[in-house]
Amino acid sequence: MAQFRSLLFTPASRPDRFDRALASGADAVCLDLEDAVAPPDKATARSAALDYLASRPTGEVKVGLRLNGRATPWFDDDLKAAAHARADFFMIPKASGAQEFAMLQRALGEARPFWPLVETPEGLMRAWEIAAAPAVGGVLFGAFDYSAEVGCEMGWEPLLFARSQIAAACARAGVEALDAPPAAVGEDEALLAETDRARRLGFTGRACIHPSQVGPVNAAYTPSAEELAKAQAVVTAFDTAAGGPALLDGKLIELPVARAARRILERARG
Repeated sequence: MAQFRSLLFTPASRPDRFDRALASGADAVCLDLEDAVAPPDKATARSAALDYLASRPTGEVKVGLRLNGRATPWFDDDLKAAAHARADFFMIPKASGAQEFAMLQRALGEARPFWPLVETPEGLMRAWEIAAAPAVGGVLFGAFDYSAEVGCEMGWEPLLFARSQIAAACARAGVEALDAPPAAVGEDEALLAETDRARRLGFTGRACIHPSQVGPVNAAYTPSAEELAKAQAVVTAFDTAAGGPALLDGKLIELPVARAARRILERARG
């Protein structure tokens, strides 16, 4: 499964932005048929997204498609279109359980990663089974919808429980966990602080809604040279001790510490 430090949403109704999104530096771009598109523009946006996916150049940037929710009048047409789309992944809003992904796989006819959005209390209750469902590449926290459903504020503390559950569920399933995009554009200090908090909580990347957010998010999820050197020293000390406890700079190195260090090295290679 691909590792996304950053995923940039782009309205499918704005094909003039597609190439710019791919050139933003984001690891993935998601053409959005859902919240970013007004109801009268759904059909036009769907056609624009399909045309672009059919003709886009291949490259390292993964390009996906966010469908409208199953309860909407546009879902059936989205699903029919998705079966023929050259998308690298599909983002599924308001995921409520693992069973829906088996249906989606049958409808699409081939295995491509799904990225469910956990953005309701029901979805959070089933986050563990959603993250572990077949073909799920990762989970995105839909903080805006979740806060509206629960009636809580969009601050860090009110959403800490939901974020913690999603990070733990994804870690158990061995899939990626993407945090919700920042609410504001141009507030770099707040963006960096909150992104670092989510990273320390266990999230592996973050969604973005503007190209200017991509650079800071990538930086937050890219280990520094100092972090890599420290991680390599930990792994070397642990391996030299033949997998037993080791001392490094006066600190005890045991298996959990070595596993965390290896994870840093693996993400840098990814």
